[in-house]
Amino acid sequence: MTQTMTETMLRAQAPAGARDTARRRKRSWSDIALNVWGIAVMLFLFLPIIVIVIYSFNTGRLLVSWGGFGFDAFLTILEKPAIQNAVRVSLITAFIAAIIATALGTLAGIAMARHPGKWVWWFLGLLLLVSVTPEIVDAVALLPWMVLLGQDLGLTIFNDGIVRLSVGSSLFATAVVSYIVRARLVGMDAHLEEASADLYAKPGTTFRRVTLALAMPAVLAGFLLAFTLSLDNTIVASFVQVSGTTPWPVYVLSAVRSGLRPEIAAVSTIMLLLTLIALALVALVLKRAGDSATQIARTMTGG
Repeated sequence: MTQTMTETMLRAQAPAGARDTARRRKRSWSDIALNVWGIAVMLFLFLPIIVIVIYSFNTGRLLVSWGGFGFDAFLTILEKPAIQNAVRVSLITAFIAAIIATALGTLAGIAMARHPGKWVWWFLGLLLLVSVTPEIVDAVALLPWMVLLGQDLGLTIFNDGIVRLSVGSSLFATAVVSYIVRARLVGMDAHLEEASADLYAKPGTTFRRVTLALAMPAVLAGFLLAFTLSLDNTIVASFVQVSGTTPWPVYVLSAVRSGLRPEIAAVSTIMLLLTLIALALVALVLKRAGDSATQIARTMTGG
């Protein structure tokens, strides 16, 4: 008994550094295993993207046939009007879809944050349903709906390919923007808006100068994320597109039948770069608004 008590007292009196070293030795194998597992997961996620970026500099005739390193694929983009038109349609569609999603999602997010109640949970459930509904279901539902509006009801605007693609691409993005704006405002006190009303400001003025100003970082973040999400909407786009307005994802899908060429990887690399720039701008906007890294992550994920 005395010896056991002595050993316990010696452990308690041991320097903190020695105890930490002992703990690190005990956890060394588990730490190594977790680090290796983390690296394996990162490679699993990003290795295909790294490969496509590398092959965008392939000078071979086909994407899978390496012919050397060069910028021929990027120069080919300037020589093919079909590729330029597909990229132009995708960018225009993504921009318009982002505007639609931002307008609707901002109003929905503000309403959920500033007017809580049982209806919010029902509405969140509907947004979640939109988020998890398979794209093929959305595509099959949108096609007859667009035909009904454009041809049967005579609303010819819905016969335009850009309009169809923009509306179809904005569905999921609207839900994302709603989550982000709500996450931004739900943790903020409404005293500023109440003070504005107490000073006899009109509701429109309070909304524009106070509520919208508080939500603006999330609105900009939602716009940029909606833009990037709308760039890649292959299934819906392949159903609702019309002749002459083929977006880039559908162009790539059709190009698979004849063999992928390096210019496909080149444009994909450019779009990846645009996506990374948009995400960096989102983080920069939220950081300048005073958010911490954790808050930025929560806002960008709608948490």
